[in-house]
Amino acid sequence: MTNEKIMLEKCDVKSLDELVEVGRSTYLEAFKSYCSDEVMKTYLDQAFERNKIRQEIMNEDSEFYFIRVDDELAGYLKLNVNSAQSDLKNENGLEIERIYVKAQYKSRGLGKIMLSHGVKRAKELIKSFAWLGVWEKNLAAIDFYKKNGFYEFGSHRFIMGNEVQNDFIMKKEIN
Repeated sequence: MTNEKIMLEKCDVKSLDELVEVGRSTYLEAFKSYCSDEVMKTYLDQAFERNKIRQEIMNEDSEFYFIRVDDELAGYLKLNVNSAQSDLKNENGLEIERIYVKAQYKSRGLGKIMLSHGVKRAKELIKSFAWLGVWEKNLAAIDFYKKNGFYEFGSHRFIMGNEVQNDFIMKKEIN
């Protein structure tokens, strides 16, 4: 085990370019083998369009965090409450919308740090549960969330190009 310095850092509009870059690169790493290059490019251009991400950063109901290892950007986290939530829009819930880690930083516990931070923020904001969506074929992520106290309680559709995918909605009660 090394003595790596791991730090969570809240993003603001000054983080925009770095956030767009890490969002695009980590999503591409995670899902490039599951769709065509054309479908991926279209999705990345829409989901991580600079002005769209700027609006998300400036939304008072969303929070973005970078996770850094020895001052190097290793991934990011996005949390939503109230109307910023993608599906449930439940005033008692906090959505953990995105947890992404660059490939070279995987298996270092960074996902757990970010997930724990999301649950901590839910407690701080006096929410009764945290929730997230995860692709039904992402078995490693589903197992990770279950090991961290989340359980499946619904599903929703996710459109990727011309393919309709199913995401499980998972939830963790906040005590």
